[in-house]
Amino acid sequence: MEGGSRSVTEPVRRLVAFLQEAWIELKKVHWPSRAETQATTLVVILVVLVVGTYLGAVDWVLSNFVQRLLGLTD
Repeated sequence: MEGGSRSVTEPVRRLVAFLQEAWIELKKVHWPSRAETQATTLVVILVVLVVGTYLGAVDWVLSNFVQRLLGLTD
């Protein structure tokens, strides 16, 4: 029976060791401040808007070009 208990406790020990190591690594992480998070979020939103506008304009131009090329417009 002793061999059976070893097989159960080993995964538990490995899990505990993993969680301890993960906690140690999380303490090393530089967590951004609220201001840093807000600033980077604003940058991401602005970049998405600019790229989305650019791609929308290119799509519109190319769509009109293809429609005129194929004679689909009035």
